[in-house]
Amino acid sequence: MPMIDIYSTAGTFADPHKLAADAAAVVKGVEKVPDIPMFRQNTAAFVHEMAAGSIANVDGDGGYVRVQVLTNAGALDRDKQIAVVTQLTDLVAAAANDPGLKTRTWVLLTEAAPGGWGLWGHAHTNEELVGAARAEIARLRGG
Repeated sequence: MPMIDIYSTAGTFADPHKLAADAAAVVKGVEKVPDIPMFRQNTAAFVHEMAAGSIANVDGDGGYVRVQVLTNAGALDRDKQIAVVTQLTDLVAAAANDPGLKTRTWVLLTEAAPGGWGLWGHAHTNEELVGAARAEIARLRGG
């Protein structure tokens, strides 16, 4: 149940809400978690529009986008890391209608420490998250 934060200069994206929903769907799809409410309702993206001049590299250029993906520990193996970075970079460039943004998009992958993933008012370990998902799948199947 990743949290995705996208930071850009205000006006970079025509439809930030669609970008947020699409980014959440990309990461959920790459993770290949079951399509259950637990994951659909708790995988989310936040688009942070910053004032002009708020983003800069060493040379002062500010036409960049920063995407940070926070997952529970071990959620993304190497192939999934590559897929998430590629797909989010492509998504950002398409949402901005700026193919050149692919070279100016930074994607950071971060893992929460075990017990450092809060959901439903509880700091979950990976084992607890897996258990909760299995319980929901059983409940949805009527078991």
